[in-house]
Amino acid sequence: MDLFAADTDSAGAHENVPLAERARPRSLAEFVGQEHLLGDGMPLRILIERDRVPSLILWGPPGTGKTTLARLIAHHTDASFVQLSAVTAGVKDVRAILDRAATTRRQRRTILFIDEIHRFNKAQQDALLHSVEEGLVTLIGATTENPSFEVIPPLLSRCRVYVLHPLSAEHLNAIVDQVLAHDPMLRERRISVTDRERLLMLSGGDARSLLNGLETAIRIAEQSGTDEVLLGRAEFDAAFQRKTTHYDDGGEEHYNIISAFIKSVRGSDPDAAVYWMARMLEGGEDPKFIARRMIVLASEDIGNADPYGITLAVSTFTAVDYVGMPEARIILSQCATYLASAPKSNAAYKAIDEALDDVKSSQDVPVPLHLRNAPTGLMHTLGYGLEYKYSHDHPGHFVEQQYLPEGFTTKTYYRPTDNGREKDVRERLNRLWPGRKR
Repeated sequence: MDLFAADTDSAGAHENVPLAERARPRSLAEFVGQEHLLGDGMPLRILIERDRVPSLILWGPPGTGKTTLARLIAHHTDASFVQLSAVTAGVKDVRAILDRAATTRRQRRTILFIDEIHRFNKAQQDALLHSVEEGLVTLIGATTENPSFEVIPPLLSRCRVYVLHPLSAEHLNAIVDQVLAHDPMLRERRISVTDRERLLMLSGGDARSLLNGLETAIRIAEQSGTDEVLLGRAEFDAAFQRKTTHYDDGGEEHYNIISAFIKSVRGSDPDAAVYWMARMLEGGEDPKFIARRMIVLASEDIGNADPYGITLAVSTFTAVDYVGMPEARIILSQCATYLASAPKSNAAYKAIDEALDDVKSSQDVPVPLHLRNAPTGLMHTLGYGLEYKYSHDHPGHFVEQQYLPEGFTTKTYYRPTDNGREKDVRERLNRLWPGRKR
């Protein structure tokens, strides 16, 4: 099955086809990028050239060549190529293809390409298992999401996963050069791109977005009666309207960027913190999600080194809820830069986790009698509350007595750091409890 049999030199055949589709490479030699997979001597290229491609998952950002690569595999093999979109296909469609593949198996093998395979639910993916395992079809799945999370383990174990990397500026420039020189609709025209940096930035590393934006800019800039087209910042801004941003608030990039944000605040880098925050906000993230994460962070990573941190974080959430975007960005930035610049301590976080470990791994021990209340005469007779020393009756409002239960009297969970206000806390606790050095 030749997917590329159209007359590539006929302008009429292309006048209604988007540039991004017209520009798809027709051979591995024309494919730009992914050298780690398709360079000379690389494993995937060898498998394609030898027509020995196994079932595989292509994982990478939008516009990096997943669909194109699947089509090239079909072009370089003697297989029947069937394409499904996981957005519109169901189990019935999958089974119809598998039935047809079983009928034609002796004459020709079938490559089943499923675009956006992460959108298949468990039942749809289950329907593929047996056919993939016995080789009835060679599955090629394309996904922008981490297959570890989105593809069921039994299917994932039957496939090889190949990771496609974002395209570099060098790759994108090569694609622009290629289409301007060889596209039948453009090659005869005098097209001058005077601001390539703007074009590349607005495309966000997405080759499809790059080519669609380039084509729109040409249509904006072209003038009747002349083949000369000048493309600069103004034309590209008008074509794109805004930068292409890849951010899925339910996908892996969501978790990657919030992780980078939290680690930047924890690492006391306010510049990195506001950068990653800006990436989230520009991608459409819920500002209250960011505020909630900062409340947790203020306690987990700052704690008593600066107790005001959690107060500010809670106030930030309230203010963001009241104000909303776009003004909420200023409030979020104030909080993020403060927390990033504050002294750090995870002592409170470690203290509760250590105490929980002890509670889970040991028998429940009774509360010491002197720490119990005695609201009834019987309880008082039994010794509840006896020998309890009221702290405020003693100098400095402190008196040493046993608060931990038997078996835990020497335990130390909270170990204040030398950072910020915790240094004073540590010194005071060491004075009050000389037997528990922190």
